[in-house]
Amino acid sequence: MPNAVPDSVPQKQSNGHSTLLDVLTSQGILSQQAVDTLKLQEVQTGKSQEEILRTQGVVTPEQLSRAQATLYNVPFVDLAQIPLAPEALSIIPNSVAIRFHVIPTTVDLQKGEVSMAMANPLDIAAIEFLEQLTKLRVRPLAAVPVQVDQMINERYSVGLAQEVTAAIAEAKPEGDVRTVDLASLDQVIREAPIAKIVKELLSFAVKSRASDVHIEPEEKTTRVRYRIDGILNEKFTMPKSFHDSLVSRIKILSGMKIDEKRVPQDGRFNFKSAGEEVDLRVSSLPTVHGEKIVMRLLKKSGGVPKLPELGLR
Repeated sequence: MPNAVPDSVPQKQSNGHSTLLDVLTSQGILSQQAVDTLKLQEVQTGKSQEEILRTQGVVTPEQLSRAQATLYNVPFVDLAQIPLAPEALSIIPNSVAIRFHVIPTTVDLQKGEVSMAMANPLDIAAIEFLEQLTKLRVRPLAAVPVQVDQMINERYSVGLAQEVTAAIAEAKPEGDVRTVDLASLDQVIREAPIAKIVKELLSFAVKSRASDVHIEPEEKTTRVRYRIDGILNEKFTMPKSFHDSLVSRIKILSGMKIDEKRVPQDGRFNFKSAGEEVDLRVSSLPTVHGEKIVMRLLKKSGGVPKLPELGLR
C-alpha cells in the first residue's frame, strides 16, 4: 500500500494555472514572448521551469516563491516583515532548522500546531520528520530560501549573543586597567563574567547539538565557531581583550598549564546542561594572534536513536 500523504502537506489547487509560467504570466511579471522563449528552453534542455527561472534570473527569488505558493495553494510569508515568536524557535534545534531549511514562526500548543516557514514547503519527508520530532501538526508556509537561511543564522544565535554580551558588560572595560597579584591570578580567572561566558558558550553548543566549538583569536577580535552537522558556523565575536582570560579559564577546567602558551596541550572535563552530561576533549594550539582552543563534545547520554527519531518508518 503506498504511504499516505499527511494532512498537513499542501495539495495543488484547481485555479486554472498548471505551471509556474502560467502563474507568472497571470500576475503580469512575464510577457507572453518571454514565456514562449522559456518554454522552448524547457523543451530543448529538459530542465524544469523552476530551474530555468532560478539560473537565468528573469524573476526575483521572492517573485518565484510567491508564484510557487500560488501554484500549490500554500500561504506565503515574508520573513522580513513578520516577528518570530521566541517560544516557536525552541520547538526545533538549530541543526534541524539548517538541515531542512525551515524556521518556526508561531506555535499553538492548544491546537497542537506549529507554523514553519520553509524553503521547500512541498518536502513531504521534511514535514513528516518535523511532526515526529515536535509531536505537533506542521503547517508549512512558503518563504524565500535566502530569507529562511538568513533568519536561521540571525535568530538562533541571538540568544547566545545577548547572554555573552551581558557577561562581557559585567567585566571591566578595556580602559580600566587592573593590577592583579600573580598569587591571586587563579581566583581572578574564576570570577563571574569569564565563568559565565564559558558557561553560555558551552550551553549553546549543547542546545544546538554542535560537535565542536572553535575559539579563534584574530588581530582585533576573537571569533567563536560551532560545527553543526559537519559545517562550521560563526556565531559570535568578542573583544580581543577577553581572549586570554577565556582561554585560561578553559585550560584550568581541562587540567592544562595556564602558563605554557608556546606548545600545544590537551585536556578534558565534563559539562552538564539541561540534564545532558557532555564529555569535552579540549586542545590548545599557539597561533600568531594567541592560543586557539578547540573543544570536541561527546554526549554521555542519549544512546542509539530509534528509527522514528531519525525520520524513518
